[in-house]
Amino acid sequence: MPKIIDHDERRREIVAVARGIILKGGFEAATMRSIAAEAGFANGALKHYFPGKESIVAATFETILAEMAEGVRDVGETADSAYDALRVFLQATIPRTREQIAAGRVLLALWEYAVSNESLADLYRWHLSAWHAQLIEHMEAARDDGAIREQDYAAHANEFISAAVGATVINLMYPDGERIADYEDYIEQFLARLR
Repeated sequence: MPKIIDHDERRREIVAVARGIILKGGFEAATMRSIAAEAGFANGALKHYFPGKESIVAATFETILAEMAEGVRDVGETADSAYDALRVFLQATIPRTREQIAAGRVLLALWEYAVSNESLADLYRWHLSAWHAQLIEHMEAARDDGAIREQDYAAHANEFISAAVGATVINLMYPDGERIADYEDYIEQFLARLR
């Protein structure tokens, strides 16, 4: 009986390999040849799953954005209050582990690629809009509980997202987490201003 191949699983494996190669050597290191070799495929076999490097890069970017969105989607559901849920949400969006910091390197390479790829740029803009909306929802819930005051939540969301993206980049220079405490302090200062 012929072996049944799970093509979706194979695509996920290829994306994981591409992500690992980008993490170690940057975007330029992720060639079709290097991805095929690392994944254990013959040189042309990747084309059965992805037509070219661009489609692998797009799938890698989509996967990382989906993981980021999933990582914050249900955050704070078990929090004692809307204010605590807001704090947990803020903490979840700043890289705080070695793995999250390392993922920033992949994200940085993919951001550069997205600048010249309109569909990936649209995908990232959608991700930023969803993140912005979730953050405003958390702030409004904390306001409704009386924990923070009424103010321009959109402006605060823009500020925090800029700081979180900056933290992703800066933490790349401190892969052992030396700057995490600085961002923890920033979150507390941000929350204090909201109160």
